[in-house]
This record gives sequence, structure tokens and C-alpha cells, in this order.
Amino acid sequence: MTRQPWERPTGLNGVIAWLWIATAFNLVYWTLFFTTGLVQSSPDPVYLGFERAFPAADAWLGILSIVCAEGLRRRRPWAVVSGIAAGGAFVYLGLMDTLYNLEHGMYASLSGEMVTEIVINVSCFMLGPFLMWYAWRHRRWLGA
Repeated sequence: MTRQPWERPTGLNGVIAWLWIATAFNLVYWTLFFTTGLVQSSPDPVYLGFERAFPAADAWLGILSIVCAEGLRRRRPWAVVSGIAAGGAFVYLGLMDTLYNLEHGMYASLSGEMVTEIVINVSCFMLGPFLMWYAWRHRRWLGA
């Protein structure tokens, strides 16, 4: 059955919720990182320096995610570009983090902190491309 242009896309509420949850998780992660160190995978100064370079990029990702979520909710054309940009940011951050972890043997330690990192990495690689596809797939419904 072919979807009509005026019909709401399947999974729209789930995508919107996921974007808000991802943004909230991002904020919680950085709050814990800087206040308790709870999510820090290593006390190594090189690792800590590397991680401290991420908050600005993660803030950008959070902004794009919120803009996309609101664009989807309001059925605005700018949800497409913000969704593609957010999806690209998810992939980029996942690649940066994964490459560092591989180069420094971080995956060898399956501590709770490292498991959290693995979940973040896998999420970035799954959800980033999905968001780009979803925004592009529904561009006509969004009026783009």
C-alpha cells in the first residue's frame, strides 16, 4: 500500500522521542563526566584531554537534534536539513570516539564505563544513518 503525501510518517513520534532522549542523555553524560567522573573510562591524561574536546561538538549535536525533533513535530521543511546534519554529526562523533578507542586499546577493558562507550558508539552508527534516511525519506511530507 502506498503512503499518501498527507499521511504522518510511520514512527514519527518514536523518532521525535529518540532525539529528545539522545539530547538528554548527552547532557547527563557530560554532567557526570565533569562533576563525578563516573563515566570516565580511564584516568589517563591523554584520554581525559581527548574527551574534554567533545562537549562543543556534542552541544552542536544536541542543538541539531532538538531543531530536528521540533521540525518533525511541527512538520517544517527545516527538519530535513537539521536531521541530515544531526545524523552526520552522530556518525562523525561515533567515528572519532571509536578510532580513539581502537588506537588506544580501550575496548580491551569491559568496565561499566567502557560498556557505556560501546553503547554510545553503536548508537551513533545505527541512529545517525537512520536519521539521515528518515529525514530524507519524508522530505515531501515535511514540505521540503
